[in-house]
Amino acid sequence: MSLDQDAVVVVVFDAYGTLLDVHSAINSQRDLLGDDAQSISDLWRQKQLEYSWLVGLRGDYHDFWALTEMALSYAFKAHDLETDTPLFQHLLDVYWRLSPYDDALSCLTWLKEQGFKTAILSNGSPDMLRAAVESAGISSQLDKLLSVDELKTFKPTPEVYDLVLSNFGVEKNEVLFISSNTWDVSGAKAFGFQVAWLNRSQTGQLDELPGEPDVEIPNLDALPDLLF
Repeated sequence: MSLDQDAVVVVVFDAYGTLLDVHSAINSQRDLLGDDAQSISDLWRQKQLEYSWLVGLRGDYHDFWALTEMALSYAFKAHDLETDTPLFQHLLDVYWRLSPYDDALSCLTWLKEQGFKTAILSNGSPDMLRAAVESAGISSQLDKLLSVDELKTFKPTPEVYDLVLSNFGVEKNEVLFISSNTWDVSGAKAFGFQVAWLNRSQTGQLDELPGEPDVEIPNLDALPDLLF
């Protein structure tokens, strides 16, 4: 695996799980959810993604916020919890202001200081993304927030990755795409981007097809060494 760092002009990030901690909503209520907290959070995320792929294949678009609500409802019911409760609504509210990972701001700040263009390319709806990056304190370090909502489909559809090219006027090899999600890494690599897999969990292997990332990093603090 190798990276052509001299070609990189734009650094594009996935949002959920890459810059923003998708488990921070449930983590805020672990005392109430007890031993089921992690299971609920994992299932919420799993169903959120599964629903995006399903409606993408069906051509029956629902924005990411609608899928997020449906996914939490599934996770609650799977754990015999009522959805018509303040707790359910609180978790949805918190999802609009997920905690950023500790390395997100410093990485984005460094990239801007070095003259790179930066962006998020996400399944999230535009209003979700705006709220999230403002809450996380990273909005000023991002040149663009690119949402699949413009196309009414979801990653890893190739047309979604093409949004980067049309918005920045660059070639595929001039884009470094970073994601913690293996399916997203696979989609971006198949499209032709240079790709870094942010393996935050440091467990398991990337086994999605086709292709492998150009590089694997454990955190965003490793990015400067890759680009210089």
